[in-house]
Parts: sequence; C-alpha cells; structure tokens
Amino acid sequence: MNKNEIIERTAEHVKKKLSGEHTGHDWWHSYRVWKMAKHIAENENADSFIVELAALLHDIADWKLHDRDESTGPKMAKEWLEELGVDKDSIEKICDIIINVSFKGEKHKSLIKDMEGEIVQDADRLDAIGAIGIARAFTFGGHLGNLLHDPNVKPTKDKTIEEYKKMDATTINHFYEKLLLLKDRMNTKTAKNIAQERHKFMEDFLDRFFKEWEGEK
Repeated sequence: MNKNEIIERTAEHVKKKLSGEHTGHDWWHSYRVWKMAKHIAENENADSFIVELAALLHDIADWKLHDRDESTGPKMAKEWLEELGVDKDSIEKICDIIINVSFKGEKHKSLIKDMEGEIVQDADRLDAIGAIGIARAFTFGGHLGNLLHDPNVKPTKDKTIEEYKKMDATTINHFYEKLLLLKDRMNTKTAKNIAQERHKFMEDFLDRFFKEWEGEK
C-alpha cells in the first residue's frame, strides 16, 4: 500500500469514526485541520506523509471526550496505522504529535518535538480561532452546559493543566483563557500570517458581543 492509499484509507476511517459527533471535534474539524496542515507543510517543506496522518488522526479520541484520558487517542491511532502497515518510526512520530498537540492551559509548555508536529498544532489552533473557532467554542460550551456569559465570573489566568481540564468557565471566558492566546503561540510563519486576520475577527466579535449585551447596539 503506497502513502497516498494510506492517507485516503485513514481519511475514510476517521470520517466513519467521527461522523455524527456534535461537540465541534467531528470529522469536518479533522478535515479542515488536515487540509490546513497539508497547506502549511507545502509552504514549510515538511514531511507531508507524517503531517497528513497526524492531522487526520489528532482527534480520533479527543481526551476532552474520553474521561480526560490522553492515552486513548494515540493508542487508537497506533492500532490503525499498524493495521495499514505503516513503519514503526512513522507511527511513533505520529502518536507523539497526537498526545502533545492540544492546548492544555496557559502555563503548559508545548512538548512538540519537530516541524511536523508544529504544523499539525498550528492547523489545529487555526481551527480554534476566527469565524469557525467562534462557532466551535459555543458548540462545545453548549455541550458542556456552560453559561454563555456571566459578567460576575472573570476569566482565570495562568491555569494549570488540572484547572484547564475542568472546563467549568463560561464560553466567553474561554476566549480569554485560550482562543485569544493562540495567535502568539503559532509555530510556523505560514500559520502566524493566517492567524492575524482570524484573531482580529474574534476581537471584533467580542467588541460587538459586549455592546449588544449592554444594549448599546
């Protein structure tokens, strides 16, 4: 089985696995991250095979939806890639990306080791900001049962990993605890350029949101 066939079969596998998922971590999220990661990899001269497979499989079992267990996703990815006959070194790189790609609080330092991982992380973070990022934030906030906004509940800065995993804030606070931080945490030049406009869109949205909240618009 050649590399293109492996990628195509993996895309089909992920689509089947995540179809119907309704928290914003669905097939279409993985699809967008895959396409964006492929685009960045082409600009940054990275190993597209590793990038595409890691992007496709990065949310095959997101820890936020599996009892906060960070080992489930890499385990499922490893089993699938072994079934396809992917070499051991590539599987190790892909699984390392999957376990380290997520944002886990402002204090958490990224453990991504190589450019391929940085690219997948960038693509995943780009899908968390801008218009789609806003839509996904409120979709996931609704799934968790979080309030839309409460002016008396302030964002928590410098969350630890444990505090971040609790995810019991309002959705608006999530912008200040994560989404607005991502622009300055992009790894590649390509992603940094894309993030500028998406970040500005979120700032404009929040400005309008608070004006409407107070009946000013």
